[in-house]
Amino acid sequence: MKKTILIISSDFTGHGHKSITESLLEQFENKPDVKVHVIDGFSLGGNAMLRVGKLYGSITRNAKELWKLMWEISFKKPSIINEFTEIAVRESFLKLLVSVKPDLILSVHPNFNGSILNIMSEYNINIPFVTLIADLISISPLWADSRADCIICPTPESKYKCLEFGVPESKLTVIGFPVRSRFIRHIGNETVNCDYSLDKPLQCLIMSGGEGVGNMSRIAKILLNNFNCKIKIIAGRNQILKRRLERTFSENYPGKVEVYGFMQNIQDLMFSSDIAFTRGSPNVAMEAVSCNVPLVITGALPGQEEGNPGYIQKYNLGVICRNLVSLKGIVSELLENGAFKLNQIKKSQREFRNPDVAKKIAEFVLGVESKGEVSFPEMPIKLHSFSEISNKFASLAEITSTLKRIENTRTLIQKNRKRINDGLSKIHLPKKRT
Repeated sequence: MKKTILIISSDFTGHGHKSITESLLEQFENKPDVKVHVIDGFSLGGNAMLRVGKLYGSITRNAKELWKLMWEISFKKPSIINEFTEIAVRESFLKLLVSVKPDLILSVHPNFNGSILNIMSEYNINIPFVTLIADLISISPLWADSRADCIICPTPESKYKCLEFGVPESKLTVIGFPVRSRFIRHIGNETVNCDYSLDKPLQCLIMSGGEGVGNMSRIAKILLNNFNCKIKIIAGRNQILKRRLERTFSENYPGKVEVYGFMQNIQDLMFSSDIAFTRGSPNVAMEAVSCNVPLVITGALPGQEEGNPGYIQKYNLGVICRNLVSLKGIVSELLENGAFKLNQIKKSQREFRNPDVAKKIAEFVLGVESKGEVSFPEMPIKLHSFSEISNKFASLAEITSTLKRIENTRTLIQKNRKRINDGLSKIHLPKKRT
Protein backbone atom coordinates (compact mmCIF):
# COMPACT_ATOMS: atom_id res chain seq x y z
CA MET A 1 0.00 0.00 0.00
CA LYS A 2 1.39 3.40 -1.00
CA LYS A 3 2.21 5.81 1.84
CA THR A 4 2.35 9.59 1.45
CA ILE A 5 4.52 11.59 3.86
CA LEU A 6 4.38 15.36 4.26
CA ILE A 7 7.65 16.84 5.58
CA ILE A 8 7.54 20.36 7.00
CA SER A 9 11.03 21.86 6.82
CA SER A 10 12.74 25.21 6.13
CA ASP A 11 14.99 26.36 3.31
CA PHE A 12 16.35 29.59 4.75
CA THR A 13 16.75 29.33 8.56
CA GLY A 14 20.32 28.08 8.29
CA HIS A 15 20.93 24.97 6.21
CA GLY A 16 20.51 22.30 8.88
CA HIS A 17 16.77 21.65 8.47
CA LYS A 18 17.19 21.32 4.72
CA SER A 19 20.18 18.98 5.11
CA ILE A 20 18.27 16.72 7.49
CA THR A 21 15.35 16.62 5.06
CA GLU A 22 17.70 15.68 2.22
CA SER A 23 19.20 12.85 4.28
CA LEU A 24 15.72 11.37 4.78
CA LEU A 25 14.66 11.88 1.17
CA GLU A 26 17.64 9.76 0.12
CA GLN A 27 16.26 6.93 2.22
CA PHE A 28 12.62 7.31 1.15
CA GLU A 29 13.68 7.29 -2.50
CA ASN A 30 14.64 3.64 -2.04
CA LYS A 31 11.03 2.83 -1.15
CA PRO A 32 8.89 2.57 -4.31
CA ASP A 33 5.67 2.55 -2.28
CA VAL A 34 6.48 5.83 -0.49
CA LYS A 35 5.65 9.28 -1.83
CA VAL A 36 7.12 12.34 -0.08
CA HIS A 37 5.98 15.95 -0.33
CA VAL A 38 8.31 18.57 1.23
CA ILE A 39 7.14 22.08 2.10
CA ASP A 40 9.00 25.07 3.54
CA GLY A 41 6.82 25.82 6.55
CA PHE A 42 7.48 29.55 6.26
CA SER A 43 6.09 29.57 2.72
CA LEU A 44 2.70 28.53 4.15
CA GLY A 45 2.48 31.98 5.71
CA GLY A 46 2.91 33.77 2.39
CA ASN A 47 5.56 36.29 1.40
CA ALA A 48 5.51 38.08 4.75
CA MET A 49 6.34 34.96 6.73
CA LEU A 50 8.84 33.77 4.13
CA ARG A 51 10.70 37.06 4.58
CA VAL A 52 10.82 36.35 8.32
CA GLY A 53 12.53 33.03 7.60
CA LYS A 54 15.00 34.71 5.27
CA LEU A 55 15.95 37.21 8.01
CA TYR A 56 17.67 34.38 9.92
CA GLY A 57 20.99 34.89 8.13
CA SER A 58 21.09 38.64 8.65
CA ILE A 59 20.13 38.41 12.33
CA THR A 60 22.58 35.63 13.22
CA ARG A 61 25.41 37.48 11.44
CA ASN A 62 24.74 40.99 12.66
CA ALA A 63 22.51 40.89 15.74
CA LYS A 64 23.23 37.88 17.92
CA GLU A 65 21.83 39.61 21.00
CA LEU A 66 18.56 40.15 19.19
CA TRP A 67 18.56 36.48 18.20
CA LYS A 68 19.11 35.57 21.84
CA LEU A 69 16.13 37.68 22.90
CA MET A 70 13.93 36.04 20.27
CA TRP A 71 15.06 32.60 21.41
CA GLU A 72 14.34 33.46 25.04
CA ILE A 73 10.83 34.56 24.14
CA SER A 74 10.21 31.26 22.36
CA PHE A 75 11.64 29.43 25.38
CA LYS A 76 9.56 31.25 28.00
CA LYS A 77 6.39 31.74 25.95
CA PRO A 78 6.25 29.07 23.23
CA SER A 79 2.47 29.54 22.99
CA ILE A 80 3.04 32.99 21.48
CA ILE A 81 5.08 31.53 18.60
CA ASN A 82 2.60 28.68 18.15
CA GLU A 83 -0.45 30.91 18.04
CA PHE A 84 0.93 33.42 15.55
CA THR A 85 2.34 30.71 13.33
CA GLU A 86 -1.02 28.95 13.48
CA ILE A 87 -2.84 32.07 12.27
CA ALA A 88 -0.29 32.73 9.52
CA VAL A 89 -0.27 29.21 8.03
CA ARG A 90 -3.79 27.98 8.80
CA GLU A 91 -5.48 28.46 5.42
CA SER A 92 -2.50 27.36 3.30
CA PHE A 93 -1.83 24.33 5.49
CA LEU A 94 -5.41 23.09 5.31
CA LYS A 95 -5.46 23.54 1.54
CA LEU A 96 -2.17 21.64 1.37
CA LEU A 97 -3.67 18.76 3.37
CA VAL A 98 -6.62 18.51 1.02
CA SER A 99 -4.25 18.53 -1.96
CA VAL A 100 -1.57 16.10 -0.69
CA LYS A 101 -3.73 13.91 1.59
CA PRO A 102 -0.72 12.68 3.62
CA ASP A 103 -0.77 9.52 5.69
CA LEU A 104 1.81 11.03 8.07
CA ILE A 105 3.26 14.46 8.84
CA LEU A 106 6.93 14.81 9.79
CA SER A 107 8.13 18.16 11.17
CA VAL A 108 11.84 19.03 11.30
CA HIS A 109 11.40 22.67 12.38
CA PRO A 110 10.29 23.78 15.88
CA ASN A 111 7.96 26.55 14.66
CA PHE A 112 5.68 24.03 12.98
CA ASN A 113 5.00 21.59 15.78
CA GLY A 114 2.60 23.21 18.23
CA SER A 115 1.14 25.47 15.56
CA ILE A 116 0.25 22.61 13.19
CA LEU A 117 -0.97 20.44 16.06
CA ASN A 118 -3.27 23.30 17.12
CA ILE A 119 -4.84 23.34 13.66
CA MET A 120 -5.14 19.55 13.48
CA SER A 121 -6.78 19.47 16.90
CA GLU A 122 -9.32 22.15 15.99
CA TYR A 123 -10.35 20.36 12.80
CA ASN A 124 -10.16 16.83 14.27
CA ILE A 125 -7.55 15.72 11.74
CA ASN A 126 -6.17 12.44 13.05
CA ILE A 127 -3.07 12.09 10.86
CA PRO A 128 -0.01 10.74 12.75
CA PHE A 129 2.35 13.61 13.57
CA VAL A 130 6.06 12.94 14.14
CA THR A 131 8.67 15.48 15.27
CA LEU A 132 12.35 15.09 14.41
CA ILE A 133 14.48 17.34 16.64
CA ALA A 134 17.20 19.16 14.70
CA ASP A 135 19.21 20.31 17.75
CA LEU A 136 21.58 18.36 19.99
CA ILE A 137 21.38 19.67 23.54
CA SER A 138 19.71 23.06 24.02
CA ILE A 139 16.16 22.06 23.19
CA SER A 140 13.43 24.69 22.91
CA PRO A 141 10.00 23.73 24.31
CA LEU A 142 8.73 24.31 20.76
CA TRP A 143 10.20 20.86 19.98
CA ALA A 144 8.50 19.19 22.93
CA ASP A 145 4.77 19.15 22.26
CA SER A 146 3.36 16.06 23.94
CA ARG A 147 0.44 15.94 21.49
CA ALA A 148 2.83 14.61 18.82
CA ASP A 149 2.51 10.88 18.29
CA CYS A 150 6.26 10.51 18.73
CA ILE A 151 9.36 12.69 18.96
CA ILE A 152 12.65 11.46 17.50
CA CYS A 153 15.60 12.66 19.58
CA PRO A 154 19.18 12.92 18.25
CA THR A 155 20.81 12.48 21.67
CA PRO A 156 19.97 11.11 25.12
CA GLU A 157 20.48 14.67 26.40
CA SER A 158 17.72 15.98 24.13
CA LYS A 159 15.42 13.21 25.33
CA TYR A 160 16.00 14.20 28.98
CA LYS A 161 15.17 17.79 28.07
CA CYS A 162 11.89 16.71 26.49
CA LEU A 163 11.09 14.77 29.66
CA GLU A 164 11.66 17.97 31.65
CA PHE A 165 9.13 19.71 29.40
CA GLY A 166 6.55 17.05 30.25
CA VAL A 167 6.64 14.76 27.22
CA PRO A 168 5.83 11.15 28.22
CA GLU A 169 8.81 8.83 27.81
CA SER A 170 6.67 6.48 25.72
CA LYS A 171 6.58 9.13 22.98
CA LEU A 172 10.36 9.66 22.89
CA THR A 173 12.89 7.62 20.96
CA VAL A 174 16.64 8.27 20.58
CA ILE A 175 18.02 7.37 17.15
CA GLY A 176 20.77 9.87 16.37
CA PHE A 177 21.50 12.85 14.15
CA PRO A 178 21.06 12.06 10.42
CA VAL A 179 23.57 13.23 7.82
CA ARG A 180 23.46 13.04 4.04
CA SER A 181 24.91 10.01 2.27
CA ARG A 182 27.81 11.86 0.68
CA PHE A 183 29.27 12.47 4.15
CA ILE A 184 29.28 8.77 5.04
CA ARG A 185 29.98 7.05 1.71
CA HIS A 186 33.65 6.56 2.65
CA ILE A 187 32.97 4.73 5.92
CA GLY A 188 34.21 1.16 5.63
CA ASN A 189 36.57 2.06 2.77
CA GLU A 190 39.04 4.18 4.72
CA THR A 191 42.73 3.40 4.73
CA VAL A 192 44.09 1.47 7.70
CA ASN A 193 46.05 4.47 8.99
CA CYS A 194 43.73 7.49 9.24
CA ASP A 195 46.02 9.40 11.61
CA TYR A 196 47.53 12.79 10.90
CA SER A 197 51.31 12.94 10.48
CA LEU A 198 53.43 16.00 11.28
CA ASP A 199 55.55 15.57 8.15
CA LYS A 200 53.04 17.50 6.02
CA PRO A 201 51.33 20.90 6.26
CA LEU A 202 48.22 20.97 8.43
CA GLN A 203 45.17 21.21 6.17
CA CYS A 204 42.76 23.55 7.95
CA LEU A 205 39.10 24.12 7.14
CA ILE A 206 37.38 27.18 8.57
CA MET A 207 33.61 27.37 8.33
CA SER A 208 30.68 28.73 10.25
CA GLY A 209 27.44 27.22 8.99
CA GLY A 210 25.52 28.20 5.91
CA GLU A 211 25.35 31.87 6.89
CA GLY A 212 29.09 32.52 7.28
CA VAL A 213 29.12 34.01 10.77
CA GLY A 214 32.14 34.17 13.05
CA ASN A 215 35.60 35.77 13.02
CA MET A 216 37.06 33.54 10.33
CA SER A 217 39.66 36.07 9.18
CA ARG A 218 41.27 36.29 12.62
CA ILE A 219 41.30 32.50 13.00
CA ALA A 220 43.07 32.13 9.66
CA LYS A 221 45.71 34.75 10.51
CA ILE A 222 46.51 33.08 13.85
CA LEU A 223 46.98 29.73 12.11
CA LEU A 224 49.05 31.14 9.23
CA ASN A 225 51.33 33.08 11.55
CA ASN A 226 52.04 30.18 13.89
CA PHE A 227 51.81 26.87 12.01
CA ASN A 228 52.87 25.19 8.80
CA CYS A 229 49.43 25.06 7.27
CA LYS A 230 47.17 25.67 4.33
CA ILE A 231 43.66 27.00 4.79
CA LYS A 232 40.28 26.70 3.13
CA ILE A 233 37.56 29.10 4.27
CA ILE A 234 33.84 28.64 3.57
CA ALA A 235 31.98 31.95 3.78
CA GLY A 236 28.60 30.38 3.02
CA ARG A 237 25.91 32.67 1.65
CA ASN A 238 27.74 35.72 3.00
CA GLN A 239 29.03 37.16 -0.29
CA ILE A 240 30.33 40.36 1.31
CA LEU A 241 32.48 38.33 3.69
CA LYS A 242 33.72 36.13 0.83
CA ARG A 243 34.94 39.13 -1.21
CA ARG A 244 36.60 40.69 1.84
CA LEU A 245 38.43 37.48 2.74
CA GLU A 246 39.61 36.95 -0.84
CA ARG A 247 41.02 40.46 -0.99
CA THR A 248 42.75 40.22 2.40
CA PHE A 249 44.46 36.87 1.93
CA SER A 250 45.40 37.16 -1.74
CA GLU A 251 47.40 40.27 -0.85
CA ASN A 252 48.98 39.15 2.43
CA TYR A 253 49.18 35.34 2.18
CA PRO A 254 49.39 34.48 -1.53
CA GLY A 255 48.83 30.80 -2.31
CA LYS A 256 48.06 29.90 1.31
CA VAL A 257 44.30 30.46 1.47
CA GLU A 258 41.32 29.45 -0.68
CA VAL A 259 37.94 31.08 -0.06
CA TYR A 260 34.63 29.47 -1.07
CA GLY A 261 31.03 30.63 -1.02
CA PHE A 262 28.03 28.40 -0.37
CA MET A 263 28.89 24.86 -1.49
CA GLN A 264 27.02 21.72 -2.42
CA ASN A 265 30.17 19.54 -2.20
CA ILE A 266 31.49 20.64 1.17
CA GLN A 267 32.20 16.99 1.99
CA ASP A 268 35.13 17.05 -0.45
CA LEU A 269 36.78 19.83 1.56
CA MET A 270 36.14 17.94 4.80
CA PHE A 271 37.66 14.72 3.45
CA SER A 272 40.86 16.60 2.53
CA SER A 273 41.14 18.45 5.88
CA ASP A 274 43.06 17.51 9.02
CA ILE A 275 41.16 19.85 11.33
CA ALA A 276 38.05 22.05 11.15
CA PHE A 277 37.33 25.33 12.93
CA THR A 278 33.63 26.05 13.22
CA ARG A 279 30.89 27.39 15.43
CA GLY A 280 28.66 24.92 17.27
CA SER A 281 26.21 24.28 14.42
CA PRO A 282 24.86 20.74 15.00
CA ASN A 283 24.55 19.93 11.32
CA VAL A 284 28.08 21.10 10.42
CA ALA A 285 29.56 19.40 13.48
CA MET A 286 27.92 16.01 12.84
CA GLU A 287 28.86 16.09 9.16
CA ALA A 288 32.48 16.84 10.09
CA VAL A 289 32.46 13.99 12.60
CA SER A 290 31.17 11.65 9.88
CA CYS A 291 34.09 12.78 7.69
CA ASN A 292 36.49 12.12 10.61
CA VAL A 293 37.68 15.75 10.90
CA PRO A 294 38.62 16.86 14.46
CA LEU A 295 36.72 19.99 15.51
CA VAL A 296 37.79 23.20 17.19
CA ILE A 297 34.57 24.93 18.27
CA THR A 298 35.12 28.69 18.26
CA GLY A 299 31.63 29.88 19.19
CA ALA A 300 27.93 29.11 19.19
CA LEU A 301 24.73 31.00 18.50
CA PRO A 302 22.89 32.03 21.67
CA GLY A 303 20.04 29.71 22.52
CA GLN A 304 19.86 26.48 20.57
CA GLU A 305 23.62 26.08 20.01
CA GLU A 306 24.86 26.98 23.49
CA GLY A 307 25.14 23.39 24.73
CA ASN A 308 26.76 21.99 21.57
CA PRO A 309 30.42 22.83 22.34
CA GLY A 310 30.17 20.97 25.65
CA TYR A 311 28.59 18.00 23.87
CA ILE A 312 31.44 17.89 21.35
CA GLN A 313 34.00 17.99 24.14
CA LYS A 314 32.16 15.43 26.29
CA TYR A 315 32.48 12.75 23.61
CA ASN A 316 36.00 13.86 22.56
CA LEU A 317 34.85 14.81 19.07
CA GLY A 318 36.75 18.07 19.28
CA VAL A 319 37.88 20.84 21.62
CA ILE A 320 36.49 24.23 22.62
CA CYS A 321 38.23 27.54 22.00
CA ARG A 322 36.32 30.08 24.07
CA ASN A 323 38.69 32.94 23.27
CA LEU A 324 40.83 33.29 20.14
CA VAL A 325 43.72 34.42 22.33
CA SER A 326 43.95 30.74 23.33
CA LEU A 327 43.77 29.36 19.80
CA LYS A 328 47.53 29.07 19.23
CA GLY A 329 47.99 27.13 22.47
CA ILE A 330 45.03 24.84 21.78
CA VAL A 331 46.29 23.85 18.33
CA SER A 332 49.85 23.43 19.63
CA GLU A 333 48.57 21.04 22.29
CA LEU A 334 46.69 19.00 19.68
CA LEU A 335 49.91 18.63 17.67
CA GLU A 336 52.22 17.75 20.58
CA ASN A 337 53.80 14.29 20.79
CA GLY A 338 53.23 13.47 17.14
CA ALA A 339 49.70 14.95 17.12
CA PHE A 340 48.63 12.47 19.82
CA LYS A 341 45.52 14.40 20.98
CA LEU A 342 44.43 15.21 17.44
CA ASN A 343 44.59 11.53 16.50
CA GLN A 344 42.77 10.51 19.68
CA ILE A 345 39.90 12.76 18.59
CA LYS A 346 39.90 11.12 15.17
CA LYS A 347 39.66 7.72 16.87
CA SER A 348 36.77 8.89 19.10
CA GLN A 349 34.91 10.19 16.06
CA ARG A 350 35.21 6.87 14.25
CA GLU A 351 33.76 5.10 17.29
CA PHE A 352 30.98 7.70 17.73
CA ARG A 353 29.59 8.08 14.21
CA ASN A 354 26.76 5.93 12.95
CA PRO A 355 26.20 5.85 9.17
CA ASP A 356 22.80 4.16 9.55
CA VAL A 357 20.97 6.94 11.44
CA ALA A 358 19.05 8.37 8.47
CA LYS A 359 18.03 4.85 7.41
CA LYS A 360 16.82 4.00 10.92
CA ILE A 361 14.81 7.23 11.17
CA ALA A 362 13.15 6.56 7.80
CA GLU A 363 12.26 3.01 8.88
CA PHE A 364 10.91 4.27 12.21
CA VAL A 365 8.72 6.87 10.48
CA LEU A 366 7.37 4.30 8.04
CA GLY A 367 6.56 2.05 11.00
CA VAL A 368 4.27 4.61 12.65
CA GLU A 369 0.76 3.22 12.43
CA SER A 370 -2.19 5.15 11.06
CA LYS A 371 -4.95 6.29 13.41
CA GLY A 372 -7.85 5.22 11.28
CA GLU A 373 -9.75 6.88 8.47
CA VAL A 374 -8.85 10.54 7.95
CA SER A 375 -11.43 13.19 7.09
CA PHE A 376 -10.14 16.41 5.61
CA PRO A 377 -11.89 19.75 6.20
CA GLU A 378 -14.18 21.10 3.52
CA MET A 379 -13.69 24.59 2.17
CA PRO A 380 -14.31 27.39 2.99
CA ILE A 381 -12.05 27.21 6.01
CA LYS A 382 -13.21 28.53 9.36
CA LEU A 383 -11.05 31.47 10.41
CA HIS A 384 -10.54 33.15 13.76
CA SER A 385 -12.70 36.14 14.55
CA PHE A 386 -11.35 39.57 13.69
CA SER A 387 -11.15 40.60 17.34
CA GLU A 388 -9.19 37.45 18.26
CA ILE A 389 -6.68 38.02 15.47
CA SER A 390 -6.41 41.71 16.37
CA ASN A 391 -5.67 40.91 19.99
CA LYS A 392 -2.97 38.43 19.01
CA PHE A 393 -1.32 40.83 16.60
CA ALA A 394 -1.50 43.64 19.16
CA SER A 395 0.54 41.42 21.50
CA LEU A 396 2.98 40.60 18.72
CA ALA A 397 3.36 44.29 17.83
CA GLU A 398 4.14 45.09 21.46
CA ILE A 399 6.79 42.34 21.64
CA THR A 400 8.32 43.39 18.32
CA SER A 401 8.42 47.03 19.39
CA THR A 402 10.13 46.09 22.65
CA LEU A 403 12.72 43.99 20.83
CA LYS A 404 13.41 46.83 18.43
CA ARG A 405 13.87 49.36 21.24
CA ILE A 406 16.26 47.02 23.06
CA GLU A 407 18.30 46.38 19.93
CA ASN A 408 18.43 50.12 19.11
CA THR A 409 19.69 50.80 22.62
CA ARG A 410 22.37 48.12 22.30
CA THR A 411 23.46 49.52 18.94
CA LEU A 412 23.65 53.04 20.36
CA ILE A 413 25.80 51.83 23.26
CA GLN A 414 28.13 49.97 20.89
CA LYS A 415 28.57 53.02 18.67
CA ASN A 416 29.31 55.28 21.62
CA ARG A 417 31.26 52.81 23.75
CA LYS A 418 34.55 54.73 23.44
CA ARG A 419 32.89 58.03 24.33
CA ILE A 420 31.15 56.45 27.31
CA ASN A 421 34.41 54.87 28.56
CA ASP A 422 36.29 58.15 28.12
CA GLY A 423 33.61 59.96 30.10
CA LEU A 424 33.69 57.39 32.90
CA SER A 425 37.48 57.66 33.16
CA LYS A 426 37.19 61.39 33.84
CA ILE A 427 34.85 60.93 36.76
CA HIS A 428 36.76 61.27 40.02
CA LEU A 429 34.94 59.88 43.01
CA PRO A 430 35.73 61.48 46.39
CA LYS A 431 38.07 59.49 48.58
CA LYS A 432 36.56 57.82 51.61
CA ARG A 433 37.38 59.45 54.88
CA THR A 434 39.47 57.38 57.21
